[in-house]
Amino acid sequence: MRIRKKKWAEPELAVCDFFVKNPDDFAGKWKSAFKKEQPIYLEIGCGKCGFAGQLALQNPDKNIIALDIKIDMLGVGRRNIVEIYEGVGKTQNDVDNLLLVNYNVEKLDKVITAEDKIDRLYINFCNPWPRPKHKKRRLTYYKKLEMYKTFLRPESEIRFKTDDSDLFEESLQYFEQSGYEILYITRDLHNSDVQDNIQTEHEKMFSAEGIKIKYCVARQKKNAEQE
Repeated sequence: MRIRKKKWAEPELAVCDFFVKNPDDFAGKWKSAFKKEQPIYLEIGCGKCGFAGQLALQNPDKNIIALDIKIDMLGVGRRNIVEIYEGVGKTQNDVDNLLLVNYNVEKLDKVITAEDKIDRLYINFCNPWPRPKHKKRRLTYYKKLEMYKTFLRPESEIRFKTDDSDLFEESLQYFEQSGYEILYITRDLHNSDVQDNIQTEHEKMFSAEGIKIKYCVARQKKNAEQE
């Protein structure tokens, strides 16, 4: 998603208690970055953080890392998170299980490592990169799925949502190619039996246009040793 430059984004994030200024410092020790030690959920390409804010609010027993490459997007996200919390009578001081991280997902394994043991990964409405020469940039591309294995627990889920049919169908192939099993799949999320869905900004927009939301849950296939 393109976003105009927000001159206020960096100054506001600089004084934000839930923005991580030096994420490299926490490589291998993200548990210590939070006030409480509890399972860590990671959203990559978090955008305007409507999803991450609701996820953190609804799951106080989980720690949430919301990561995006665009600092201006995270600036907007910070404001949205504060608004979400204020909407239920809380303040930004109550945001104690959510961290905003500015980082390039291409180098994600440099800042989140095997020692961090991520319990769930969310990929919501990532860029579909439809041109063949660009498909390797997809967040669900098989090489990235291999990289995620370096920090995901073997039993951890990847939850993936998109409006793009081609991306979805090809991503299912990527999961299979990378040794993941599909635990759940629907090509019409809002008419499915999924009970815990949190809608993103894109999701609301696409749904209003009559586009069906595709969704799947994947996990690494168990090998003989794990069984």
